[in-house]
Amino acid sequence: MSTAALINILEKQFKLHKKLYDLSLAKTELIKKGDMEGLQSILKDEQTFVAAIQTMEVKRQEAAKQLLGKEDESEITLTDCIAAVPGDQKDSLDALQSNLISIIEKLRAQNELNQMLTHQSLQFVNMTLDMLQPRPEAMNYSRPDQQTAKKPAVSLFTSKA
Repeated sequence: MSTAALINILEKQFKLHKKLYDLSLAKTELIKKGDMEGLQSILKDEQTFVAAIQTMEVKRQEAAKQLLGKEDESEITLTDCIAAVPGDQKDSLDALQSNLISIIEKLRAQNELNQMLTHQSLQFVNMTLDMLQPRPEAMNYSRPDQQTAKKPAVSLFTSKA
């Protein structure tokens, strides 16, 4: 494969990462709104893009191995390829590398935000459940000859009809 094929693969990887980033932005809004159906749809779309990115990464590895003529190495980095190609192609690969790094960093930050929002939502749900269902008093050791007054159980719902 030539450098042009590697550049083509990297451009596709960038586009896939950009679409995944756009989905993560949409996911943030859905988390804020609490739209579970929309969130499930976004998660399915994300899985599709992640699978496509993984496929493109395998193709990138193969193209890099063929470009450098190193079939025996397990992982060849983009930096290795940049060092091995001539001037104008080096600039193209370098620009693509910086674009990929930039979009991946944005994606990572957005995913961390989504994770924090999801964690806060879960904390809110747990706090609400704790308020609705009070926990029984902690069981402590007491003297066996001492009688404790039993309090009537508090029910959340009344069953009088």
